[in-house]
Amino acid sequence: MAYVFLVVAILSEVVATVSLRLSDGFSRLGPSVVAVVGYVAAFALLSQALTRGLALGVAYGTWAAAGVALVAVIGVGFLGESLSWVQIGGVGLVIGGVLALELGGAH
Repeated sequence: MAYVFLVVAILSEVVATVSLRLSDGFSRLGPSVVAVVGYVAAFALLSQALTRGLALGVAYGTWAAAGVALVAVIGVGFLGESLSWVQIGGVGLVIGGVLALELGGAH
């Protein structure tokens, strides 16, 4: 159940981050509201995942890495942004770091 809260927290954070970009510096009301509500929801859901037993390093690392990767993909796919090979490698390193945290904690 903790991972369900974590996944929804990640999705909330991604929606909030994309909305932040679309808010044009908080000058557009709709995306601004979605950004604020999304971030509040993301932190509340992350808190629930932690309450249900996820280790802080694993939960936050997974949340951050998945968020970075998803936002990068959405930026390229829908917002006309580009990624260099160095940036793609950086996202890969972040994901590798989270895997190391996860696998390092396994018994």
